[in-house]
Amino acid sequence: MELLSFGHAGASVLVFPTRQGRFFDFENWGLVDAIRQSIEAGQVRLYCVDSVDSESFYCRDCPAPNRIARHNRYERYILDEVIPLMRNGCHSTFLIAHGCSLGAYHAMNIVLRHPGVFGKVVALSGRFDLTRAIGPFEDLFQGHYDEDIYFHTPEHFLPGLRDSDRLHHLRRTEIHLAVGESDPFRPSNQILSGELWRKNVPHGLAIWEGEAHRASAWRQMLPNYL
Repeated sequence: MELLSFGHAGASVLVFPTRQGRFFDFENWGLVDAIRQSIEAGQVRLYCVDSVDSESFYCRDCPAPNRIARHNRYERYILDEVIPLMRNGCHSTFLIAHGCSLGAYHAMNIVLRHPGVFGKVVALSGRFDLTRAIGPFEDLFQGHYDEDIYFHTPEHFLPGLRDSDRLHHLRRTEIHLAVGESDPFRPSNQILSGELWRKNVPHGLAIWEGEAHRASAWRQMLPNYL
């Protein structure tokens, strides 16, 4: 697996790419330049990882259980290899998860599944239920549903979260959601926000003008939250 790192000090930011994206997209789309001042000032160091979406959620020739199993292995790679690399690369132990579109799903999902690992998450234009068809966006599991899918669907597993220690860590996590007012995923953000409030988890939900689901919008959004 390939990744790119930018910066020399500060909080370590795990950056997930968009749907079936690559580790170099964040730089190519001008998002590194959008926060260049923070990077050069030693406030943040980015770790832009690759994806396996084409082998997991978007592998339409694969049975649904195989898709979620592949994603489970990807999560283990992030937790067991990337995060230790991030911790060794900076003096700061503060970790941030970030992503746009499906990358926002990846960022929010891993933070909610593993409270206490990250101190902050910034999710822009995210979709937090991959089992529900939304406009032109299909159910990525084609009607299949099992325990693994449940525990990788933030809108589903968060309402059932009762563990006091995990909730304590989530309530100490800085959580930012931002989405366009006409983005098809706006309801998903509002549903997740409602579930967070029901768990007494403080967070921010910002609704931006228009669809705001493109790199030009994310370049404007990112400096406000990261």
